[in-house]
Amino acid sequence: MTLFAAFVALVFIYSLASRRLERTVITAPILFTALGALMSFSHEALTELALDRKDLLLIAEVGLVMTLFTDASRVRPQMLKGEANLPVRLLSGGMLLTIALGILGAMVVVRSLTWWEAGILAAILAPTDAGLGQAIVSSPRVPRRIRQALNVEAGLNDGLSVPFLMFFIALAEARERGAGGSVLARFLMEQLGYGALVGLGVGLIGGWLLGLARRKEWMAVPLTQLGVVALPFACVLISEATGASMFIAAFVAGLATQAGFSEIGKHSVEFTEDWGQLFNYFVFFLFGLLITRVWTQFDFAIVAYAVLSLTLIRMIPVALALRGTHLSSPTVWFMGWFGPRGLASIVLGLVYLEGETNLPGEQTIKLVVMATVLLSIFAHGLTALPAINRYSRAVAALGEDAPEHETVGAEHASAANIE
Repeated sequence: MTLFAAFVALVFIYSLASRRLERTVITAPILFTALGALMSFSHEALTELALDRKDLLLIAEVGLVMTLFTDASRVRPQMLKGEANLPVRLLSGGMLLTIALGILGAMVVVRSLTWWEAGILAAILAPTDAGLGQAIVSSPRVPRRIRQALNVEAGLNDGLSVPFLMFFIALAEARERGAGGSVLARFLMEQLGYGALVGLGVGLIGGWLLGLARRKEWMAVPLTQLGVVALPFACVLISEATGASMFIAAFVAGLATQAGFSEIGKHSVEFTEDWGQLFNYFVFFLFGLLITRVWTQFDFAIVAYAVLSLTLIRMIPVALALRGTHLSSPTVWFMGWFGPRGLASIVLGLVYLEGETNLPGEQTIKLVVMATVLLSIFAHGLTALPAINRYSRAVAALGEDAPEHETVGAEHASAANIE
């Protein structure tokens, strides 16, 4: 109980001072990661971590499942239309280039990895986390178009990263075991195919029932979000029973539920904003405790790749994806820098390790992911407010007719709420 007691105490203390902390560079991920690190001095906490590893992983997985479902439930077709749409550019060419450059960088800097192991690493570190840059996506000093683009990107790229991760894991296992394409095909079918079917079934049936109950006025409005929250949990239970990917299932279910219940996004937001943050905070708390056990193993190559992942591997794809938008250089640099790695990368890394693939480069992948996320938590958290101040002055000098201030229908929609 030591771990949970410390976590609950910090949640309470943080809630008391949360408004004051919003005006500082001290973010929630920094606080919870730091407390987790301090818990490493407690023998009882380390013992609990060893005994309850499965339970702790399940909590982390549920946090990501809820995030994926919520993000997908807020996607509208109009949000992803148009060549000038910044999220589309970041999520298509930008993301593919990030993974490709991440693989190349790993092969050059971390030479002990194979190509498919480098792919696993690149896929784990591809998604960004709006939670680490909350000051950015909520600041009125940042043009609406820019913060919405970063917000939508972070809301969707975690779900889009999962298929890439599954593909590289399957490829690595097939190569290592010499089983050829049969193992790869079966793994992808079970994880991706079954996951999509589970999500489609849960989403369509659940959405239809929710919509019917709303139209017939059977459902009390305050309890609507409980019905909504039951759907991602259903994805977890069915996926566990069928061997499907719960993450693919949750993301697809969030998309499919809208067919029968168009208000799904509103109610999933209500739950995640009120309760879902607890899952996220606990993941950072757990990460802080785990990081103290390995940071002495961070060598030059690991730290170098972490720095590259947050800079060139992120910034070059963003710059290329934004070509032709006529955005200013400060905007391109700003969007390139604020691609923090956080919750999704932590949980995807844990899921990969829990799969026990026993690849030769598994330890290296774990260390690189942890180093990158740790660096991101502090680097992006501490630079958020200074960067906003500097960027807002640069944008003010551009004038109101600058592309940064354009209102693109898809980006002006309710996408502002995606995190």
